[in-house]
Amino acid sequence: MIKLKTALKYIFLIIVSLISVFPLYWMAVSATHTSIEVIRGALLPGNYLFKNFANLLAASDVSGAMTNSFKYSIVMTVLALFICSLAGYGFEIYHDRAKDAIMSVLLLAMMVPFVAIMIPLFQTFSKWGLLNTTLGFLLPTISTPFLIMLFRQSARSFPHDILEAARLDGLNEFHIFLRIFIPTMKSTYASAAIITFMGAWNSYLWPKVIMTEKTSITMPMLVANLKEGYVTDYGILMLAVLLCSIPTVIIFFLLQKQFAEGITGAVK
Repeated sequence: MIKLKTALKYIFLIIVSLISVFPLYWMAVSATHTSIEVIRGALLPGNYLFKNFANLLAASDVSGAMTNSFKYSIVMTVLALFICSLAGYGFEIYHDRAKDAIMSVLLLAMMVPFVAIMIPLFQTFSKWGLLNTTLGFLLPTISTPFLIMLFRQSARSFPHDILEAARLDGLNEFHIFLRIFIPTMKSTYASAAIITFMGAWNSYLWPKVIMTEKTSITMPMLVANLKEGYVTDYGILMLAVLLCSIPTVIIFFLLQKQFAEGITGAVK
């Protein structure tokens, strides 16, 4: 009876896994077919991949969009991790009621939809001359309440005895943060890096508003542009979606173990 239950569990998990993976498989297979074959629902790989790739390069600036996406996402990830971890560290290590009140305000800010502040942001950034700039892309989301809360929760498991020992050894607070806190919280940084990179890479609405020139286009914007017009080549579209998905998939698989540890608050 126990073996039967175990077998049924594995069968269920296999079926659910196949259902979850199927969209990715269909996307990859569709990139190797013509638009008509994609519409017909082809499920086996075709031989139109290189032709679709050539057509995609001819129709769009893929290299420019990929470069912009990598540039924005990497800079966003590095700056967001440093700023949010420093804020989370300060909120917890130097804890008091005033900081709790500020943190509550930050968490309440998460309830405000971005579209509610998008127009004022655009008007402000336009006056400041930040359209089509990396800084204009970064500023609205360079620090998020979620990441600050994530690092604050992780800092609660940080041993305070180490802080006292480091202070006795003559380290100042910023050196303690750089030399002790950051290396100790590697799993949290990994999970935050995945969340930030994927969010920046997949961001569409704000870049669409702030990036008004074709040279500033990102991969999600490129994919959206392929759907414009009266006729859509689904083979090219699926190839563009595949290229857009590969970096985030690689990042997640490389850091998935640290991601799980960071989310659960594990500290090594």
